[in-house]
Amino acid sequence: MLLAAVLTLAGCTHSASTENLTIAAAADLRFALEELARAFQGAHPRVEIARAYGSSGNFYAQIQNGAPFDVFLSADMEYPRRLVSEKLAEPQTLFSYGVGRIAIWAPVGSPLDPAALQMRTLEADAVKHIAIANPRHAPYGRAAEAALRSTGVYDRVASKLVLGENIAQTLEFVESGAAETGIVALSLALAPSARARGKYWEIPLAAYPRIEQGGVILTRARASRAARDFRTFLLGDEGRRILKQYGFSLADQ
Repeated sequence: MLLAAVLTLAGCTHSASTENLTIAAAADLRFALEELARAFQGAHPRVEIARAYGSSGNFYAQIQNGAPFDVFLSADMEYPRRLVSEKLAEPQTLFSYGVGRIAIWAPVGSPLDPAALQMRTLEADAVKHIAIANPRHAPYGRAAEAALRSTGVYDRVASKLVLGENIAQTLEFVESGAAETGIVALSLALAPSARARGKYWEIPLAAYPRIEQGGVILTRARASRAARDFRTFLLGDEGRRILKQYGFSLADQ
């Protein structure tokens, strides 16, 4: 009877305990994931979510070196695929959650009008610095560089480029005045705070390679149940609604 009581008590304690879920997320998800996390925790109040934001390439390297994340949300689907092939992520949990987009962004008080000037914004006399994410490890940086080349302006603006560690820092460079304009993730431009502080023009999808974004649950995940629940939520109706609100089209579109 005593053993049964102890087991019952242990079961109750376990069911009432908090599960800590740690997510490594691409910087373009900074605002979308905050809203996603609030909605998820409303339905799963016993799950606490810790979020880390940065460049997908840097997170990939950290995970290879044993970083203790449960879920990896990448701005480049190739990184989760590599983790699966390296047996660092669960193959059956690999998923696409959307296609990212890029935009030219300028502060609201700037004389620049990206909607009117479009790519010519970057060649304006007032523009001395253009912020983009570092193409070496940030998918949005590679997309920005590709767009500059495909539209024929790269050679004329290359000397103006300043590189952010990730796409969130790229936006910060423009907000702080370190750059007059920049090419940022549309998801950041659509965030309520950025909408109030700036103006943007979306660069056509045809100007750069498709940014298919995806995620995976890592094999060393400690909160595997919460991770699977979060994956299900992200790919469900509510998760997709929030992602669409921040400019992520579905991966199959």
